Amino acid sequence: VMLDLKRRREDVRAFVAALEQWIIGTLAAFNVRGERREDRVGVWVVRPDRPALPDGSPAEDKIAAIGIRLRRWVSFHGIAINVEPDLDHFSGIVPCGVQDHGVTSLVDLGLPLTMADLDLALKSAFEDVFGPATALPVEAERKAG
Repeated sequence: VMLDLKRRREDVRAFVAALEQWIIGTLAAFNVRGERREDRVGVWVVRPDRPALPDGSPAEDKIAAIGIRLRRWVSFHGIAINVEPDLDHFSGIVPCGVQDHGVTSLVDLGLPLTMADLDLALKSAFEDVFGPATALPVEAERKAG
């Protein structure tokens, strides 16, 4: 995701929250309830099919990660929604330092989606959070024009 935050709002936390909201809106298109957590970046799904945690809270898995870089208030990188990764790859690591929760994917939740399906939902949900998308001219196009 490459956005000029000077045109929107120069607030990193608000931008991360907006990315999370975009993911939540995208997941809703597939009847998946994604949730934001104040103490954890990313988007989470409650797993009632799994045992509760020792403190009694419901099991949750991370379904989407966020990693951004800003340069002069222009964002680089962005989001990763787990569509169909090999979840065994996460068994030996602690994603984002969160030990009590696992990782899931859309396929793991029983939704055999493709990247094309997800791309359409992302495009559809984008304007609800960020407003109309505008393309910036590519350097080569500027030189040719």
